[in-house]
Amino acid sequence: VQLVESGGGLVQAGGSLRLSCAASGFTFDDYAIGWFRQAPGKEREAVSCINNSGGSTYTVSSVKGRFTISSDNAKNTVYLQMNSLKPEDTAVYYCAAYTAGWGLPCHHDERWYDDWGQGTQVTVSS
Repeated sequence: VQLVESGGGLVQAGGSLRLSCAASGFTFDDYAIGWFRQAPGKEREAVSCINNSGGSTYTVSSVKGRFTISSDNAKNTVYLQMNSLKPEDTAVYYCAAYTAGWGLPCHHDERWYDDWGQGTQVTVSS
């Protein structure tokens, strides 16, 4: 199982970034995918998740209305579109996966997640 994040970078407040999580080594349809982030000195927190059918998502309240998760099962890729970025969104963003029954809601508790990417840095300047 391999998860590779990309799309991070430095952006000014109010700007946008799209993170990608490319998955390989497993049947994408059997997994739910989540995005997590960890800011310096803070615990890792769940940002968003999407189930394997794409029909169920979760987004933490602090980014709701600004971040959108989506998936392209044909490309084995999950995206996190981040708009109206704020300095407090600065963090290392990780994608993670766990095996899930088809169509079940995704879990945003990181203890469910077995496989993790290496992370991508997002820095938002004020």
